[in-house]
Amino acid sequence: MSAARRFPLQLIGAFFALYVIWGSTYLVIRIGIESWPPLMMAGVRFLVAGCLMYGFMRWRGAPTPTLVQWRSAAMIGFLLLACGNGGVTLAEHSGVASGVAALAVATVPLFTLLFGYFWGARNTRLEWAGIALGLIGIAMLNLGSNLQSSPLGAAMILFAAAAWAFGSVWSRHLPLPAGAMASAAEMITAGAVLLIASLLSGERMTHLPTAAGWGALLYLVFFGSIIAFSAYMYLLKNVRPAAATSYAYVNPAVAVMLGIVFAGESIGVEECLAMAVIISAVVLIGLPQWRKQKTL
Repeated sequence: MSAARRFPLQLIGAFFALYVIWGSTYLVIRIGIESWPPLMMAGVRFLVAGCLMYGFMRWRGAPTPTLVQWRSAAMIGFLLLACGNGGVTLAEHSGVASGVAALAVATVPLFTLLFGYFWGARNTRLEWAGIALGLIGIAMLNLGSNLQSSPLGAAMILFAAAAWAFGSVWSRHLPLPAGAMASAAEMITAGAVLLIASLLSGERMTHLPTAAGWGALLYLVFFGSIIAFSAYMYLLKNVRPAAATSYAYVNPAVAVMLGIVFAGESIGVEECLAMAVIISAVVLIGLPQWRKQKTL
């Protein structure tokens, strides 16, 4: 019996977490940085989430990571979470709309294919077409008023996407802890790096966070970091990888909708066209994976 028949409710819940929760974190980050300094909020988020997950995994009997595994986790955590998520947080703090930030991060599959090429991966013609189309979409996105009004934010968000992709590819070649312990170690080390960066950059709390600020932080810790990641790991084990990674072209639509409805954000014609082009590019990149999985 297939996983979809045995665990329909679990699968529905996992996809909901992957699509809606991860898509909503961009809006929640925007709400949070109204009360928290951006690097400090990101650092606290990952340090707390990582410690909670680490404690849970140790309680379940997972072995303590070795020194080599901690070092590998620190490097991947730095790229994925400190540079990747930290860059998104800083970009939104500089004025980039949450929906546009999510759309820019949807370019991660494009960068992933490009970086994979340096590790010996060979892309199909369809994947190269997707990369080319995605680059056109990035250019169109930067023509929109949102990123033009914040050039630094535009650079940060694209750097964040590239760092996440590079870390994702590199992680396959490093000795990381098994299972969710890898994520816990990555979050702990990235949280520490972000808090050090917050201190060195002179971030200070000028007032106590509002109730919305505390709520945003708690949401990012429990839902955005722990629950959504666990759902992603569950889907990787129970559905085709192409289905599990489909969040790349669903999250932007969710983030844009939530930003318009709850934050009064406006997305121009340029951004809408760029969204269509980038999502089409990600679909093109995913087609070879869908075909491979169907033949298994």
